[in-house]
Amino acid sequence: MTDFLSPKERSERMARIKGSNTRPEIALRKVLHSLGLRYRLNGSGLPGKPDLVFHRYKAVVFVHGCFWHRHSNCNIATTPKSNTAFWVEKFEKNVARDNRVTSLLKALGWKVLIVWECEVCSTKKANATGNRIADLIRKE
Repeated sequence: MTDFLSPKERSERMARIKGSNTRPEIALRKVLHSLGLRYRLNGSGLPGKPDLVFHRYKAVVFVHGCFWHRHSNCNIATTPKSNTAFWVEKFEKNVARDNRVTSLLKALGWKVLIVWECEVCSTKKANATGNRIADLIRKE
């Protein structure tokens, strides 16, 4: 299937994809805040700039988009039909970077938690995931 957008339109559309303050991230933040957890956003001093940093518990949370970070067995993590080689390489680099960052943070003594986009796509799922994350963060 050919792309129905021109290269300029495709570029503009791709440029609108946000890296922070995404809907899944905001949904999780609201739940965690309501549970009494306080955090910092986008830990710039840490490898990978985690989405949420809980200094008190020495824990970080990454909210990964299923498409970009290749959530296995997820309907959202599809591979585009056009320019497939480019996308496969891009996804492999993303996953390798995620693994490298996770290893670095663990070596520094941080708990690393990954939340997938599909785990917080509804209010019910966000509440359940938020409660699970809160339990894991507070656990010693």
